[in-house]
Amino acid sequence: RDLHLSLRRQRQMCIRDRSSVDLYGGQVGGRLEDMTSFQKYIGGSPTNISIGASRLGLRSAVITRVGDEHFGRFITEQLTREGVNTEGIIIDKKRLSALAILGIRDKEQFPLLFYRENCADMGLTKNEIDPDFIKRSKCVVVTGTHFSSKQVSEASFQAINYAKNNNVLVGFDIDYRPNLWSLGGHGDGESRFEESKVVTSHVQKIISHCDLIVGTEEEWHIAGGTQDTLKALRICRELTQAIIVCKRGAMGCTVFPDAIINWDSGISVKVNKIEIFNVLGAGDGFMAGFLYGWLNDQSLELCAKYANACGALAVSRHGCAPAYPSKIELEHYLKNGSQHFSLRQDTFLEQLHWSTNRRKSFDNLFTLAIDHRVQFKKLAEENEKQKEDIAVFKSMALEACLEAQKTEQENVGILLDEEYAESSLHAASDHNIWIGRPIEKAGVFPLELTEEPDIGSRLENWPVNHCVKVLAPLRNDDPKDIYEHQVKLLSQLAQACRLTNHELLLEIITKRNDKASSPEQILSLMQKLYEDNIYPDWWKLEPIENVEFWSKANNIIRQFDPYAQGIIVLGMDAPSDKLASVFDLCKNYKHVKGFAVGRSIFFETARKWFGNKITNQQAKDEMFKKFTTLIKLWKRKN
Repeated sequence: RDLHLSLRRQRQMCIRDRSSVDLYGGQVGGRLEDMTSFQKYIGGSPTNISIGASRLGLRSAVITRVGDEHFGRFITEQLTREGVNTEGIIIDKKRLSALAILGIRDKEQFPLLFYRENCADMGLTKNEIDPDFIKRSKCVVVTGTHFSSKQVSEASFQAINYAKNNNVLVGFDIDYRPNLWSLGGHGDGESRFEESKVVTSHVQKIISHCDLIVGTEEEWHIAGGTQDTLKALRICRELTQAIIVCKRGAMGCTVFPDAIINWDSGISVKVNKIEIFNVLGAGDGFMAGFLYGWLNDQSLELCAKYANACGALAVSRHGCAPAYPSKIELEHYLKNGSQHFSLRQDTFLEQLHWSTNRRKSFDNLFTLAIDHRVQFKKLAEENEKQKEDIAVFKSMALEACLEAQKTEQENVGILLDEEYAESSLHAASDHNIWIGRPIEKAGVFPLELTEEPDIGSRLENWPVNHCVKVLAPLRNDDPKDIYEHQVKLLSQLAQACRLTNHELLLEIITKRNDKASSPEQILSLMQKLYEDNIYPDWWKLEPIENVEFWSKANNIIRQFDPYAQGIIVLGMDAPSDKLASVFDLCKNYKHVKGFAVGRSIFFETARKWFGNKITNQQAKDEMFKKFTTLIKLWKRKN
C-alpha cells in the first residue's frame, strides 16, 4: 500500500493503502457488462487522498510499489503532475500495478472489480519503510484495506511505530472493502459491509494508536463489532482517545473529540442537498478535506466543512481523484455555494475546477508553429516535391524545437498538423514539450473543422497532451449568419474539449485580404466569446503594436478566466525587429506568456530547402537559430 507524507514538518501526512489505475466505464446507467469504453484515472484510496490533499496545498508524498510497466509509469507521472512527491515509490520488477474496473449504474449501484492478486503495492515490506521519511512528517495516515494481508499489515504497523516514536500524528481511514478481506467473491467489489470478527479484531488493534479516525457508519460497525452505530462508536472510544469522525452521507458528518453519549455530544455539520452522481472516491476526497483543516490547526467544525464540501464536489463528477477540488475551487464553493442541484452543471464552478487543476501550467511558452498546410502544398508543387518531402521538413523543425528546449532551458512547444506531419506529431509525445494540433480545415472560410460532425467522438482519438488549436477567422462585421455559424461551431468545439480533457487554443485573426487587422474587434470578440461560455485555455493573438491593446486583453482574461493558461503572440510572417517591438509591449503583462511563430522562422528556410539550395543540417540550423533568437528577444530586458 502507500504512505502519503508531506515534506514540511508543519504540514505532513503518511498514508498506507492501495495505489492503482482506475478504468471508469464511460457509459452511465447500464451494466458493467455492457460498457464499451473506459476512462483511465489514477486510483487507490491513499493515492487519491494524497492528490486531494496536494490540490488543497498540503505538501504530500507517497510510499508504495508500482509495476515496471506503462500503468506504473502513469501512476508516478500523474502523481508528479499533481504535485505529490514520488521519491518513496519503489519500482517492482516482478509484479504488475493494481487495477480497478468501475462503473456508474444508477444512484445506488456502482459496480466495481478489483484486480489485486499479487499486485505491486501488495509487495511492499516493512523494511522498505524509511524511518527518516516518517520523521519528516507531521502525520502518518494509514488506510484499512492493506491490513488484510500479513506482509503489508506489518509494513503499515511499522509506519505507525515510527510515527509514534517520533511524535508524529497518526490518522486512520477505516476504508473497509469486504471482498479485499476475502469476504465475498470477485464480483462483490461494490459491497460496503460484511460482519467479520476477524476484521473487527484487526481494526481495533489499529485504532488504539491513532489520533484521528474517519469512517462511514458501516465502517464504524465493523470497527465496533455491532450494527448499532452509536454503540459501535462508544466501544471504539473505550479503545482510543482519537478524534472520531463519522461520515453520514446526506446528513453530513459528526465529529467526536471527547466522550460519545449521543449524536448531540459531537459536532454535527450538515451538507446541502445535491445530486449524487458517483459515490466512488467521495470518502477519499472527504478525508483530504478534513486533513487539510486538521493539519492547519483549524477548528473541528471547519475541518468538517472542508471535508463535506470536498465530498460533495467528488460525488457530483466522474472519476475519483480527478473530481477533487483545488484550494481556490473549495474556497469559492464554501463562500458562494451553487444554485445547481447537479454541481457538474454549474458552468463557472466546472471551469474553475478545470483551470485550477491543470496537467501543467505555464509561466511562459515559446512555440514553433509549423502546422501550415496550404503554404507547404504550394511550395512543394512549385518545386516538384512530394507530400513525403513536406513530412521530412517538418520533422527537421521538430528537431530544431527540441534542440532549442535543450539549449535555452525554456518551455517550448510545436504546432504540427496530422496531414503532413503525422509521424512528427506522434514522435513529439516522447518529449516533454507542449504540442498543439490544428482542427480547422486549412484555407476554408467560413470556419469548418476536420473532425466534424461528431467532434467529441473524434477528439477521443486524440492524445490528451495534444492541445486543440483552432484558427477562427472571426469579425464582428461579418454577415450575421456567418458570425453565428462560427460561434456555434466554436461553442461545440469548446464543449467537446472539456468532455475529452483537451486544452483549447483559440487563434483570432481579423486581418483578411480585403480587411486590415482590428485590435478593437479582437478585444470585443474575446469578451463576447467569454459571455457565450467559451473559455479557451490559450489565446493566440495578432502581433498588435499597441501597448493599450495588450493591457486590455490582459484585463479581459483577468475578469473572465484569471486561471487561463494565457495569451501567446502569433507571427504573421513579421520580421524579427517588429516581433521584438511587440514582445517589449506585451511580455510584462501577467497573462501574456510567449509566442507561437511560424513563417518568420521557417518560410525562407523552406524555400531554399525545397529548392535544393541547402542541406538538411543547414535547414535545421537556420530554424534553430531563428527560433532561439526570438526566445532571447522575449527574455531580454526592456
